[in-house]
Amino acid sequence: MTAPQFGDQVRDNARQLIRAALAEDLDTAGDLTSLALISQDARGAVTVAAREEGIVAGLPVVDMVFAELDAAVSVNLHVGDGTAVSAGTSVAEIQGPLRSLPTGERTALNFLTHLSGIATLTRRFVDAVAGTKAAILDTRKTLPGWRRLHKYAVSAGGGTNHRMGLFDGVLIKDNHLAAWTSSNSDHSIAAAIRAARSAVDAGIPIEVEVDTLAQLEDALGGEPDIVLLDNMDCEALRRAVEIRNGRAPGVALEASGGVTLETVADIAATGVERISAGALTHSAAALDLAFDWSLPS
Repeated sequence: MTAPQFGDQVRDNARQLIRAALAEDLDTAGDLTSLALISQDARGAVTVAAREEGIVAGLPVVDMVFAELDAAVSVNLHVGDGTAVSAGTSVAEIQGPLRSLPTGERTALNFLTHLSGIATLTRRFVDAVAGTKAAILDTRKTLPGWRRLHKYAVSAGGGTNHRMGLFDGVLIKDNHLAAWTSSNSDHSIAAAIRAARSAVDAGIPIEVEVDTLAQLEDALGGEPDIVLLDNMDCEALRRAVEIRNGRAPGVALEASGGVTLETVADIAATGVERISAGALTHSAAALDLAFDWSLPS
């Protein structure tokens, strides 16, 4: 698996969320418990360890959390994002003023366990379709404000990112088509695709959603880049691949709607190139990681 890129936009997204998380945790008073019970001069260390097997994602965010809290804290990462870990694996060590370590613990773990959960679930989907031509894609079903981090975690799990938002790709859905047909004499899907193509910059991908084979035939006449096959069973998906192969082999087909770990292998076997699953980001369970403390004697 290629290592995910924790680029500037992902880092900016993380920084905004970290500052908001620390503000809601500390308000103006700070960590009252640590201030009351831990000496200002005390130092300590923690190991961040996995409690179960999975895929790690979000380790750079841990470093960023403590950088916001206390520049005297150092974070040493033992593995990289996208690494498969087993129970007991040490993923990082954090050292510094003891007061600061419990202050940042929950915020750091909230990011790390959540993003690692997404990466872990994504890897399970990717492994389930191994040996087929199908890529596993995320969707826009992400927590508000978390889009770039969620998609980063999907890439850490070996998945492929769909469009980031409404701004970087065209996806013509049924409501768009309904609006189109209400004001245009040519009600064909192909005409809507051609209209979209003429309205956006060259290089912007044009995708259209269909839910019947008749609609697929119509859509292929407009030469989209991708056709999304919504909630079709495997028999219909196989027939859709045959139709596409005969009429427009350069168009990619994407299956979507109700995709689960139990069904994804059968979907991939139909010959579609893309399978999108909202569950990757909206239903992933947190991966169990925790702080193992090395307290001063």
